[in-house]
Amino acid sequence: MRTQRTADDISYRRMTTAELRAAFLVEDLFVPGRAEFVYTDVDRAVAGGIVPAAAPVALAGGREMACNFFCERREAGVINLGAAGKISVDGKNFALAPRECLYIGRGSREVSFASDDAKNPAMFYLVSYPAHAEFPTTHARLDQANRVELGTLKESNRRTIFQYIHLNGIRSCQLVMGFTELHEGSVWNTFPPHTHDRRTEVYCYFDLPPNGVVMHFLGAPEETRHLVMRERQIALSPPWSVHSGAGAGAYRFVWAMGGENQVFDDMDKVEPAKFA
Repeated sequence: MRTQRTADDISYRRMTTAELRAAFLVEDLFVPGRAEFVYTDVDRAVAGGIVPAAAPVALAGGREMACNFFCERREAGVINLGAAGKISVDGKNFALAPRECLYIGRGSREVSFASDDAKNPAMFYLVSYPAHAEFPTTHARLDQANRVELGTLKESNRRTIFQYIHLNGIRSCQLVMGFTELHEGSVWNTFPPHTHDRRTEVYCYFDLPPNGVVMHFLGAPEETRHLVMRERQIALSPPWSVHSGAGAGAYRFVWAMGGENQVFDDMDKVEPAKFA
């Protein structure tokens, strides 16, 4: 696990492209046979990529979080971005097909990840926030997600939202998590953009077109910056920042939020023309 600190809402305005990428972009979490994590100052969120090969990979605690085991004072959400795999939580096994979700509750001691086929591994994407209450570990299949249809093809943002961890789905202390799927011909993941002062957000882009990129926009609404992002890269979004992107074709992205409000549409919408 490494620690990554973002910038404040004043200093980011003077940063170079390289400095912006070092602060807000996580590039290399998905390494075959390993578990890689980044501990952030974005509401103390932890993002991780676990890619088991021939042997299972355990979720361990560490000095970065001053804990005896990872979920001692944390909850975690996991979405499988690869092939089929399994997660074991305190002796109970959960089989995760592609794009399925597992919520791991606070107090879970022994957690490990495995791929069904080492040559075609699972790619478990994990996001964790501190938790002050315990909720049961829960698995959700793709057909159990709450589906929300938004946007229009005319506005290039027709998309389907798959909600897994939310107030009317898998319950949690503060984590909200799911993924969004862009329809063919649409490229904007959310537009107009928005902020939400009451929580932070982490985006993970995946299933991009071959050699495709996403232009991810961040910063205060009146002065945005951008990151050029590729497959399975992650953008960190503090509460003061917009988080919106447009890609070179349809794609998917996992969104995960933590803070003091779990209402999905608690957002402060921005009208871009106001700052033109």
